[in-house]
Amino acid sequence: MTINEKLLTAYKEKFDAEPANHAVKQAIAKVGIADASIDNNMLRRHSFVFSNETTRGEITNQKSSGRCWMFAALNTARVDTMKKLDVKTFEFSQNYTLFWDKLEKSNYLLENIIDTVDEPLNSRLVQHLLFDPIQDGGQWDMFSGLLEKYGAVPKAVMPETYHSSNTRELNTLLTAKLREFAAKIREAHKSGASIEELLEIKETSLYFVYNLLVKTLGEVPETFTYEYRDNQNDFHRIKDITPQDFFKEYVEWDLNDRVSLINAPTEDKPYGKAYTVKYLGTVKEAKPVTYINVPIDVLKKAAVAAIKDGEPIWFGCDVGKMLDRKAGIMDHHAYDYEATLGETVELTKAQRLDYGESLLTHAMVFVGVDLDEDGSPIKWKVENSWGDTSGDKGIYSMSDQWFDEYNYQITVSKKYVEEQWLKALEEPVTELEPWDPMGALAMMQ
Repeated sequence: MTINEKLLTAYKEKFDAEPANHAVKQAIAKVGIADASIDNNMLRRHSFVFSNETTRGEITNQKSSGRCWMFAALNTARVDTMKKLDVKTFEFSQNYTLFWDKLEKSNYLLENIIDTVDEPLNSRLVQHLLFDPIQDGGQWDMFSGLLEKYGAVPKAVMPETYHSSNTRELNTLLTAKLREFAAKIREAHKSGASIEELLEIKETSLYFVYNLLVKTLGEVPETFTYEYRDNQNDFHRIKDITPQDFFKEYVEWDLNDRVSLINAPTEDKPYGKAYTVKYLGTVKEAKPVTYINVPIDVLKKAAVAAIKDGEPIWFGCDVGKMLDRKAGIMDHHAYDYEATLGETVELTKAQRLDYGESLLTHAMVFVGVDLDEDGSPIKWKVENSWGDTSGDKGIYSMSDQWFDEYNYQITVSKKYVEEQWLKALEEPVTELEPWDPMGALAMMQ
């Protein structure tokens, strides 16, 4: 069947037969689909008052970069630092971790290019590796590897630069050079170069990356001195400390104690199993990205328990779905598309993953939850890293139903997870393909 005059006439008559269509048409033409469809009762459901809250610092701003996973992780870690230093707020340098992430990702890519030199250039795997090799995004375990190896520093020690806050131009140039380096490695292999010669090309290539990063992001400190005043206005000076020791002493996390739980209700990922994504990482020698897939109620139970203990929670979600960014509200009924368009999008959470309609796009921090009389969540308090001009001065509110539908991952201490789920870590980890949606957060710009 083709689109013809008879069919178009029938469509037009059907449209004209519904008077409301013309009113909606005028409204959408004036303000757009989203504003014409917004549910004004949404504001009544989100008071931005929560029964349980954690300590948090001042709102941060990732600006024109895709460093949400870094901001979320460091904003989670800083709560322990704030307690240790006895200060009202604190901010880690996201530029410091960005420097090491770019250098390590470059090495990770070139190592993978060497590992796949016998793969056809047009294979899906090689093309995937080359598609977006130096993106800003990442996963919890990737950041854990950076913290383990390089530690962290206060923002004052390595402040933002133009290119840490505006990464597109830097990423474009790095991407072009990394593809050039990949071509040199593959061409050398075709010409009979040994593995030692390929590694030498890689090492020479990495110097260009290091050189560029120092020029755009600044030199990274080997040791530093940090001065501050505590809540009693007493002066303190921490002298000649390394980034690794600063993280160990003023965050005191056991990174091996933290576990990532995901909720991916698709047939290919049975609950109670551990998963990883092939060719996904930053620090080559770090432990692989690992998740345990569990029912959504397990994520909620762990998150509520941690928040009740005062611990903020790193999480990954599909932030653009049913979001009123100005109001800072994530609500499954934020937009009444059925009223304006006649239908809603009727896909299950599993179908959205399977059919490419949803994936992880943003990481933030849970810093509170509003519980009813029975202890069940009503809404969640979210610390975002988009500055303080949206939401309640940068704080967002998430309905519990939105959590069900669009939240995919949390990272918590193992003590908040029942043993029956942790047993998955004792079994062989299932490898997912590099393009699986559970790895998508690492592909964000």
